[in-house]
Amino acid sequence: MNYLDQLAEEIEYQLLPKHRPPDHAIELYRLYALLALVRGRQTTLENVHDAWSTWMCPQEPDHPSLVPFADLEADQQEQDRPYLEAILRACASLETHR
Repeated sequence: MNYLDQLAEEIEYQLLPKHRPPDHAIELYRLYALLALVRGRQTTLENVHDAWSTWMCPQEPDHPSLVPFADLEADQQEQDRPYLEAILRACASLETHR
């Protein structure tokens, strides 16, 4: 397994099962892994939303949440928090293994 997929798997592991997409979504977790690598602990809710939007775009281009993060209602923005927290925990795990 390559380093990106290992990190993607770690992010998935950090999520509670209720927050995991119904289908195994390796492409989404790879985008989250990229955020962890390039933004690290500076990753924001907006970054998470942008990664999710990138993943969702080809699947459901008319999804109502495919709008800029600032245009989402506060409760919709907060839906990205479990993913942000999983990414941040994975970043912490990366730092301890380096």
